[in-house]
Amino acid sequence: MNRPRVLYITGWMRSGSTLLGNILGELPGVLHVGELHYLWRNGVLHLGTNSTCGCGRDLNDCEIWSAILAANGTAEPGAARAMVGQQRALLRTRHTRRRLAESLGKAARPPEVDEAIGRTAEIYRLLAAQSAQRLIVDGSKYPAEAAALLGRSDLDVRVLHMVRDARATALSYARAKDYIDPMSPSRSSGYWTAFNLASELIGRAAPERYLRIRHEDLCRAPREVLTEVLRFAGLDDDPPVADSGLVRLGENHTVTGNPDRLAKGDTRISPDERWRTQLPAPRIAAATMTALPMLARYGYRLLPNA
Repeated sequence: MNRPRVLYITGWMRSGSTLLGNILGELPGVLHVGELHYLWRNGVLHLGTNSTCGCGRDLNDCEIWSAILAANGTAEPGAARAMVGQQRALLRTRHTRRRLAESLGKAARPPEVDEAIGRTAEIYRLLAAQSAQRLIVDGSKYPAEAAALLGRSDLDVRVLHMVRDARATALSYARAKDYIDPMSPSRSSGYWTAFNLASELIGRAAPERYLRIRHEDLCRAPREVLTEVLRFAGLDDDPPVADSGLVRLGENHTVTGNPDRLAKGDTRISPDERWRTQLPAPRIAAATMTALPMLARYGYRLLPNA
């Protein structure tokens, strides 16, 4: 039996994973599922406000997700609550090193981890049999979950680590965005550092299944970077983006994620450096200090106008 191929995106939020996933989802046999990690919390239990499918319907009314949930058996609230509990207890960023050790055979894997990851793997298998025959793009961005998935022999998982300048994500988090609350620059950069460090652990442990790209490079050279991502994911398609950076986005079936996942129509990929002028100097300083020395590691200049 063919193993479902999964491109699992990790890194900190607001790094461009939604746009990248939606672009890849325009290719035949490729399905961008958004942040599948939240399927049970938001989609089944409706505990968050981000609970509709990218097609605009409730998941139970979506032609794809209604069938998947029924076949998976986790549409029942009790099973969904159990899954959410296991995710919180076992798949947080701080669990990444332990999950990696288990996937590499250096530590025994608790049955609760197998149970939780097994439910996610079953979702992948159902999707691959229905509409994602070539690739599933999962933008959940939980390094510990990615680490645990790498240990599944029934899946072909590749981890894409997306990085964006911490000052740019701090500006993005400075304002509320639909159902996403604002966050201070120092707190945003603290998460930025933790998520990126945890993601790098995967790269060190499984370099052949790991690729890191920068949001800024994607925006400046979208066709080149998307081609690199496609080859890493095992696809030989041309990226569905014009030389000008223009891409036409159609309907998608993302289960949760950034509100931008709902955007359709013509979209132009272009650099976004607004943080240099719109983020006040004290906030730039706070975001920069918290993110040191990772900014330099990823090739970002420490002075905003350098």
